[in-house]
Amino acid sequence: MKNKIKSILYSFIAGTLGNILVFLQPKKARQLAENRITLIHKNKNSMSIPERLMRAALVKKLDKIEDYDTIAKLNRNFWVDNAATELFSETEDGFETDFLPNCTFIFDLLKKELSNQPEKFDTLVEIGTGNGDVLNYLSTEFPKIDHFVGIDLSLKQIELNNKKFKNNKKLEFVAEDAFDWVKENGHSNTIFVSSRGVLEYFLEERLQELLKEINQLGKTIFVAIEPNGGDHDFETNPSSQLYGNEPSFSHNYPRLFKNAGFNLWHFSQQPWLGGTDNQTFIGAKN
Repeated sequence: MKNKIKSILYSFIAGTLGNILVFLQPKKARQLAENRITLIHKNKNSMSIPERLMRAALVKKLDKIEDYDTIAKLNRNFWVDNAATELFSETEDGFETDFLPNCTFIFDLLKKELSNQPEKFDTLVEIGTGNGDVLNYLSTEFPKIDHFVGIDLSLKQIELNNKKFKNNKKLEFVAEDAFDWVKENGHSNTIFVSSRGVLEYFLEERLQELLKEINQLGKTIFVAIEPNGGDHDFETNPSSQLYGNEPSFSHNYPRLFKNAGFNLWHFSQQPWLGGTDNQTFIGAKN
């Protein structure tokens, strides 16, 4: 009870101070609020205390968006824009602070799954590769895989990745829509990966189509690491629902993968970064 009161009191004081700072520093407030997604995900470690207070106040004032098509369009426009590259740079420490300590276990399980497969998987594709750190890591963890492809909507980020990892000849980075890439280049014996917030930007219908398209390629495995709203009960609400302040979509991943023809070899959830939302881990195969 005491902790709850402290939390409410802290939130009230921080919100009040943040609103005062927004009023006193309108130019700075406009800079912080210039892009909705950047405002929400901006790395706190790169911000001063006044900026953190202002950011918290500005996030609370964001207009509520409930039209799913509008949300999907706004999110896609952001990830295509150069602002996405700035955000990747802002949040690059997430590889060390979140991915390595919290997510690598799923790839240890993938190694066991691959050891039971009679056929070799020669390609691994990361959908939404961002700054490429995860794909580069996976290329060292799975030396028997010949080809690692990182797909992202941001052309600028892909150009940066190709320069950054030019010495790793196993890696290929492509600026393209994942759905288009799968249709044009997808093949059997491929592992697909999404890491920490990619599929959440797909409309439910579009994601279902993508998973069905991947399933039709032949022998495939999918590892998905995606956020879910802490209040999303898959049993009482089997459909997707809005999630977060961006907002994006909290999908019922087990249902979507099964509907696409996959079988799950892993499903788990854990609190994400100490918050009230969950990080969901899916291992699927056909």
